[in-house]
Amino acid sequence: MISRSERLMNYVVLFLFAAMALGPVLIILANAFAPQSADAGGGFLGLHPGNFVDAWQQGNFSSYMLTSVAVAAIVVVSAAVLSILAGYAFGTMTFRGSQVLFYLFLLGIMVPAEAIVVPLFFDFRAVGLTNTLWAIALPQIAQSVAFGTFWMRASFRASSTSLIEAATLDGAGSFRTLISVLLPVARPAVVTLVVLTFMWTWNEFLIPLVMSPNGDLRTAPLALAFFQGQHVQETALLAAAAVLVALPVVVVYLLLQRHFIRGMLEGSVRE
Repeated sequence: MISRSERLMNYVVLFLFAAMALGPVLIILANAFAPQSADAGGGFLGLHPGNFVDAWQQGNFSSYMLTSVAVAAIVVVSAAVLSILAGYAFGTMTFRGSQVLFYLFLLGIMVPAEAIVVPLFFDFRAVGLTNTLWAIALPQIAQSVAFGTFWMRASFRASSTSLIEAATLDGAGSFRTLISVLLPVARPAVVTLVVLTFMWTWNEFLIPLVMSPNGDLRTAPLALAFFQGQHVQETALLAAAAVLVALPVVVVYLLLQRHFIRGMLEGSVRE
């Protein structure tokens, strides 16, 4: 049984870790609502929400956000569909070369983007794909499918074989079994995959920078870096812009957090 002192120490440790995690976030939020200059007015209740409007307009974030949304939609949808199909094949079926092919998929997790982005740029330029959404999305789809296949394979392998056998006896084919039987059970794993893929895609910096050299398709994080270079000493605007760029990830996580946490907990006990 845990004593009162041990419980108190646990709360102290948790509080310290929470303060370390939330401290930088609270500082950014405080700076985002701070006045841009010493002679600025009092604002609304001492806050200055107009910083977000100024940052949005001066940084032209509307077009950059649309680019990020388009890239994220392509990557998340494509990676989720391909990962589910590949994970289903590797997790429930046995065929010649399946192990070798699965380990080939895992190479996508082990090879960093920095090692392949320059050769990919020349390959895409040779076929006229640079400065397009596909040049930004395709490398991220490949990286996300590598992890997604590993993740969904573990989820499908943990599913009860009796469900698959029952569906087979009822005359369901492989695709029907996947859609009607296994996917509803694997919903937390799918939601976790979607959230992680969206987060990685939204925060990606290097691939959009290299694949769009003329700057026509800047994503939100890339635009934030350029905005920072133009407003080095305007702390309030920089903080407001950072909050705007990070807000979509926070909103997606808050909307799906219940399934996300459940998927992470289930995945932690699977092979």
